[in-house]
Amino acid sequence: MASDLLLTARRHNNILKGQFLQFILVGSLNALIDLGFLDIALLLWPTNNPTLLIIFNTVAYLLAIMNSYIWNSRIAFRNHARKDFREKVYFFIQAGVSLIISNLVFLGGIHFLTLCRLSVWFIQNISKVLAMVTPSIASFLFMKYFVFKRAKTA
Repeated sequence: MASDLLLTARRHNNILKGQFLQFILVGSLNALIDLGFLDIALLLWPTNNPTLLIIFNTVAYLLAIMNSYIWNSRIAFRNHARKDFREKVYFFIQAGVSLIISNLVFLGGIHFLTLCRLSVWFIQNISKVLAMVTPSIASFLFMKYFVFKRAKTA
């Protein structure tokens, strides 16, 4: 009995590690999309205007989050994804919460890093990286325990 519990715990731990690594792989692609769009937008329309920065960050985030749903439902959470309406609603709720976190961290990072007298490009990119990492952790937890939560069978 105890050995069965130990095996189940180990199996669950291995699944969680594999799932997190798959999530990181998908997240890396999301980061390329997210940061890539932001850098292209800032290259074409350089700005320090907080409203434009929020718009650029939001569009970059939305592109990455659409990519995230497609690939996380097919890779990291494929055994749990139902791809039904409820799941998509929950996914976009968690995406909205993560977007708010992202925008707050992005603007906060720009505000504080401006004090360091670094180049604007460097400040914006470091702030964007911080704005990707912080909500990514929250996003994984939301997806694992809220969006792609496996329904308990009776």
